[in-house]
Amino acid sequence: MNIEKQQVSRTLKDYVDLAARGFAMGSANVVPGVSGGTMALILGIFEELIDSIRSLLSPTVIKLLVSFKIKDAFNILPWKFLLALGIGILLATISLAQFLEWMLTNHPVLLWSFFFGLVVASIFAVVKQVKQWGVLTIGGAIIGAIVAYLVVGLVPVETPNAAWFLFLSGFIAICTMILPGISGSFVLVLMGKYQYILAAVNNRDIVTLTIVAFGAFVGIVTFAQVLGWLFKRYHDVTIAILIGLMAGSLRKIWPWKETISTIIDRHGELIPVEQINILPNVWTSQVTFALILAIVGFAVVFVLEYWATRQDKTENNASSQ
Repeated sequence: MNIEKQQVSRTLKDYVDLAARGFAMGSANVVPGVSGGTMALILGIFEELIDSIRSLLSPTVIKLLVSFKIKDAFNILPWKFLLALGIGILLATISLAQFLEWMLTNHPVLLWSFFFGLVVASIFAVVKQVKQWGVLTIGGAIIGAIVAYLVVGLVPVETPNAAWFLFLSGFIAICTMILPGISGSFVLVLMGKYQYILAAVNNRDIVTLTIVAFGAFVGIVTFAQVLGWLFKRYHDVTIAILIGLMAGSLRKIWPWKETISTIIDRHGELIPVEQINILPNVWTSQVTFALILAIVGFAVVFVLEYWATRQDKTENNASSQ
């Protein structure tokens, strides 16, 4: 991989724009059932993100770092792109974690409705990235949908808070977090660590967050190698599988659910472990508001896509001059 060719000339305004895209990714990542990878696809930065992460393990970069040529390594690494995106993701996580935690507790139907509309629109937006549909792409989409449908139906478990498991949670969650359709936050729910880590964010628990972040760093750098390879060799099939993952994830974020079974966690809180999707029994003001929010979520995707397309055109025109 020749990472020197990946360098893109950007202005300060462009990096602010990237931070805004990162904020959108971070906002999605905080909610169990919604993937930041979905937002990256919509905003047109998914493949650049994967290639940029892959470059961290480039033989050229490793050779320069081993030779202590730190400045030369940074000159060819897309660190400005990753930093701008990372700042946006971090700002969203810090600023929205408490609000989204409150919404999930007090108004889950309204929150899920917004994101349900967002994911449905995302599917339509990403379909356009498949250049040619055929047996393999359709099959890939079906397989992706089945996998996501089964994964989001799994039951959360009680797990330890030991450092090794926090590292493993960060490692696995980040791999799924960059996959459109498979939510890293939901994987944390399945591993029994979502509320624990969200509380760590709100309480500024630096030790816990550092362990999780280290696991996430190792996970994303290694997993990006696989994704980058798939994109280069099987672009359309890979996109089709990602579309399927998004479609299957709709099972998780359907707003109206009936709880079948619950457990009491170690903190004495009642946690639903098995739920089924239902239709609302009666037409209420909440149902009306939920439908409005779903439409808003649907519209937000196309506004974001239009905005990202315009920004990219401006950026490309500027770099070609």
